Amino acid sequence: MKYLEEFRNEKQVKKLLDDIHSMVTREWSIMEICGGQTHSLVKNGILNLLPDEITMVHGPGCPVCVTPIGMIDKAVELALEKDVIMCSFGDMVRVPGSEMSLLKSKALGADIRIVYSPLDALKVARDNPEREVVFFAVGFETTAPANALSVIQAERSGLRNYSILISHVLVPPAMEAILSDEETRIDGFLAAGHVCTIMGSEEYEPITQKFDVPIIITGFEPVDLLQGIKSCISQLEKGESGLDNQYKRVVKKEGNKEAQSIIFEVFEIGDREWRGIGMIPSSGYHVKEKYSTYDAIRKFDIVAKDGKENPQCMAGQILKGLKKPHECPLFGHKCSPTSPQGAPMVSSEGACAAYYHFGYEPA
Repeated sequence: MKYLEEFRNEKQVKKLLDDIHSMVTREWSIMEICGGQTHSLVKNGILNLLPDEITMVHGPGCPVCVTPIGMIDKAVELALEKDVIMCSFGDMVRVPGSEMSLLKSKALGADIRIVYSPLDALKVARDNPEREVVFFAVGFETTAPANALSVIQAERSGLRNYSILISHVLVPPAMEAILSDEETRIDGFLAAGHVCTIMGSEEYEPITQKFDVPIIITGFEPVDLLQGIKSCISQLEKGESGLDNQYKRVVKKEGNKEAQSIIFEVFEIGDREWRGIGMIPSSGYHVKEKYSTYDAIRKFDIVAKDGKENPQCMAGQILKGLKKPHECPLFGHKCSPTSPQGAPMVSSEGACAAYYHFGYEPA
């Protein structure tokens, strides 16, 4: 804990806040890309301690939140109609699809099992050789190595009743899509430290040059976030736009090469749909032909469906940073963690859930 407390130090937090207040001369909008960062900003009260000139915009960095509704529908179809054992992380089972969530399908008799790792799903497959087992593999680059490794281990052990329903998305293409949106007004980014731990920092440099925006790689504790905000504001006030790694204790320029080799052994980059945002070119992983036996969509011939969102839910605008959770008419009334209408209210890293749980209201 002593190493963690260093990044929650009250004196350091106050000093960083004083520095930020002293350097701001105009309004700036900074998007924190990761839901974990959003959660920390809200939980620790940082949003109300920042100068009024700084607006923190909550980005689409929650894998549960951006998994498209059609993918939820595919998971439900597999569980109900293909009689598979569907293994999933806990948050995903509550995300609403067009007609139901995986949790509701469980009430109808589907075999849904919550696991903490894809390796847990592999064990389920070994323990149930007569059943097909599918792991709902969602996430950003951070969880991709473990999901890819589960496929490699299944192939090496000859486990043929295991496959993954993959919905992996990538951060840099999403940042480019947001910056290319005519409605977006983002001056700078806080990049997700855990993603950069895997992939490194190099892929963000072209974005800073193309769009003339500063990108600061940060962690998730109060000192981490404030160091990132201070660095971003410092660049903006000087008219600069570079990449700054404020998470050097974890993130290296080249990233984790071993993890990357595991990812690209199993996956290849392709277009991917993001819930509330739409199709983003080259923004996701797909299972390579070499491992097609372990791709649930190919294995069970699941046809893509166009999911139907709740027309009153503003999740898409929230994920693009155009609206804040409390601006949604459903927030806190028809939409709550016990009765979520959109994915950002389900995940613990979703902006709507963070606002709800910590009772955040803008000052």
